Amino acid sequence: MTNRRYGGFWRRLFAFLVDKAILYVVSLILFLIGLLALGLRHNLMDRIPTSPADLTHGMGIFALLYLAASLLAGMTYFTWFHGIAGRTPGKMLLGLRVIQASGDPMTPGIAFLRWAGYLISGPVLCLGFLWIAFDGRKQGWHDKIAATIVIRERGEPDRHAYGNFTDHTASKTTAPAVAAAGTPPSAGEPETIIPLPEELQEKPRADDFLPRP
Repeated sequence: MTNRRYGGFWRRLFAFLVDKAILYVVSLILFLIGLLALGLRHNLMDRIPTSPADLTHGMGIFALLYLAASLLAGMTYFTWFHGIAGRTPGKMLLGLRVIQASGDPMTPGIAFLRWAGYLISGPVLCLGFLWIAFDGRKQGWHDKIAATIVIRERGEPDRHAYGNFTDHTASKTTAPAVAAAGTPPSAGEPETIIPLPEELQEKPRADDFLPRP
């Protein structure tokens, strides 16, 4: 995991805002469906509040329905995308991915536990989310609860290409470097001795100068 780059606070914040915008639309749709399913739309449209108590009661029903729709949409959204793909549409846009701290891919169970950690990171002044800016591994409280980390995916192919390039360059420069050190490139192969021209000529013998009988 030493070659991983963690997703920083601002990058994760922008990705989260994209996801929240999508969830707002989904929650609104679920909210309207909930109104129709409970039959409250007709009653609330026909009845005009005549007292503050009626108005408060009506707003309370709307708030509970919207809260339920938001929780359902958020749980389904983050559990599905993190558990199946390891990233939400917002994280896809910003080049982020959620994995387990051990390096294993996400599972739906871990994703659900991580979403449950949102309920702890958010309410107390969002301190669980702000913790990302100060943590060494850029983990929020929800990351620590689920033992997950958020990594950056962009730039990894460049590092792999650079590593392959340096390995290829090093292999090409090895042979000249060895030759410069005094070791021939064909070290280990049997040497072929080529005789010099002087050695091919037959030397005169002493018997050649004696008179023949």
